[in-house]
Amino acid sequence: MIETAIQTFTSPVVLFFMLGLLAAFVRSDLAIPEPIAKAMSLYLMAAIGIKGGVAVSKSGIDATVLSALGAGIAAGFILPFFAYAVLKSFGRLDRINSGAVAAHYGSISVVTFVTAVEILTGQSREPGGYMVAVMAAMEAPAILSGLLLARGMTSAGGAQSSKEMLHEVFTNSSIVLLLGAFAIGMIGGAQGFAEVSPFFEAGFKGILCIFLLDMGLIAARRMMDSRAITWRLVAIAIFLPIVNGAAGTVLGVAIGLDAGSSATLGVLCASASYIAVPAAMRLALPEADPGIYLTMSLSITFPFNVLVNIGLISALAVALTETAGILP
Repeated sequence: MIETAIQTFTSPVVLFFMLGLLAAFVRSDLAIPEPIAKAMSLYLMAAIGIKGGVAVSKSGIDATVLSALGAGIAAGFILPFFAYAVLKSFGRLDRINSGAVAAHYGSISVVTFVTAVEILTGQSREPGGYMVAVMAAMEAPAILSGLLLARGMTSAGGAQSSKEMLHEVFTNSSIVLLLGAFAIGMIGGAQGFAEVSPFFEAGFKGILCIFLLDMGLIAARRMMDSRAITWRLVAIAIFLPIVNGAAGTVLGVAIGLDAGSSATLGVLCASASYIAVPAAMRLALPEADPGIYLTMSLSITFPFNVLVNIGLISALAVALTETAGILP
């Protein structure tokens, strides 16, 4: 575990994220222009999608892939119910805000996923390429569960809002790009990817470092500006990723995934969305407070996952797979 923690904290992507946090806390004027940040985000999603598709084209779709997809979808549906109970009882949030925040903690963070894959690959535990599809599949179930918890879908207005929300989810730019790039990778295969691999391979780590620098700046500045977060919500924003991450890792090992893929499933369960789900909640639950769900997911859970929890989940996955006799 100590070795895993050292590898995590000495990873350039984590160090750049810490630099962003530090720069924001000392009130530096360091900033990444919005168009550049958007372009980096598009590049990272396209790169991770196409590389995942190529990996699946090599291995094929088998029982392992289908089991991972089923586990991810089930987790997306179930995790918000646990989060809702904690938020409503210990967090003392009302029904609407509890449901909105719960949706974030059943969904996923693409950037956390990309960071985890990079760290795990550096530890010689690269996850299966099919985990990209698992990530994309976990988005919508969590939003549906969160909406049901917050107010249900029984009224006419609610049904219309839910229809618009579902359209927003399934046409969200990150989902369209991830799944589209994944399909391109599967269709083109290794031979097709060879033509564009210099672009998607050579610059990936460097762009991820600068993107994490920007995320560190945003997370710290939002945390400093927030006035809606209580100590109870801070505790929940750390508690949920620990419990959800451990549960996802155990689930991955239980269905026979290798250490890297089990850890990645754990990271997906531990992460909290701060892009797709906030957009959906803004449309479907406009009365929910963005100052709560955005600050918790982006400014508390995201840094905690990047700095601490990815390393913990990786160590747990290695220990469990060794105990179960699963090859790394």
